[in-house]
Amino acid sequence: VRVGGGTSIMPRIAPTLYEFVAADDGEYLKATEAVLRIFDRQDWLRPNRARARIKVLVDKIGIDAFRTMVDRELEGEWVGERDFSIGRLLPETDEEEVAPAPPAAPGSPNGDRTDFDRFLADSVDAQRQAGFSTVHVKITRGDLTPEQFRGLAGVMRDFCGGNARTTIDQNLVLRWVRDEALYDVYGALREIGLADTGVGTLTDVISCPGTDSCKLGITASMGLNQALQERVEAMNITDPMTRRIHLKMSGCPNGCGQHHIGTIGFYGASIKVGEHTMPAYIPHIGGVAEAGEVVYGARLKVRLPAKRVPDAVERWLRMYEAERAEGEEFTAFASRVGTGRFEDEIRELSIPAEFNLENMLQFIDWSRREPYQVIRGEGECAV
Repeated sequence: VRVGGGTSIMPRIAPTLYEFVAADDGEYLKATEAVLRIFDRQDWLRPNRARARIKVLVDKIGIDAFRTMVDRELEGEWVGERDFSIGRLLPETDEEEVAPAPPAAPGSPNGDRTDFDRFLADSVDAQRQAGFSTVHVKITRGDLTPEQFRGLAGVMRDFCGGNARTTIDQNLVLRWVRDEALYDVYGALREIGLADTGVGTLTDVISCPGTDSCKLGITASMGLNQALQERVEAMNITDPMTRRIHLKMSGCPNGCGQHHIGTIGFYGASIKVGEHTMPAYIPHIGGVAEAGEVVYGARLKVRLPAKRVPDAVERWLRMYEAERAEGEEFTAFASRVGTGRFEDEIRELSIPAEFNLENMLQFIDWSRREPYQVIRGEGECAV
């Protein structure tokens, strides 16, 4: 159990409260409620909304003192008065029980199977249960049309017992797909435009909605997402180590687009140029969130005009491929060469353009038509 982490402008990885708590007997629920009860009583945090965070409390007293408070809280009478059994919280449907039977007449490639083989390599994992596979569906920018939703519902009903799961990477996972039905699933996804490969790779770019819908947004991160995806796809990168790089961006410092843990991450900002303002991003390099390991990327001391971010990313990718040691992953390379090397590579790109007719597009955000201005409101997405 970890407590006290956070992103935004004061990012930190949560320290460990307990190395292990049981799940089956609801012990994890007790520990969670104890933490919340303690936090709820910290009235001294309430006057300043920016400080009303568990991470502020843990920073103030330290994780050891906080653990002592939690241990003492767990001795309270409330523990015996509550039902912490988890039976009511378990899924109502046993996915294995409703898994489909083998198809009577499964489809198969007729002729060139290059695209299907690429789909199998990028988007399909064998399950532990013999005869079943998991299919990862790449949802570009997390956007689906009503027609795609309906098509997905049909795929779920026909091939995986009517269930699907969302992922932290804005994609969907279809479990309990019969191995014999994989080509049929591929065909059904292709018909609705959801058979793209590259799940979890360089071209699977992640962003928050930014100014498309969030009142806290500073920049149009969805527009940058599209621009970056188009750029890295046009680069046609086949190097497997480069393809393992993850691009993530947020439209403000808060971190909804996971920029802290992107191999290359960005968060939205702005640059004043005289009386005018241009959209910009602050880069982070070397983040990790895989196999249980979490490392926040190092923030670079530059602000990139938004329209130059794709150029910066291309330079960094080419720099990595040209200067890395044998078998050196991007994060190890970034740690070895340091942030200064990355800053130097894009130094001239960070110099703001003058406001004139020739540079007008630099002062218009991605996917926008009007001159950029910072407009922020109270609340968050859809509020």
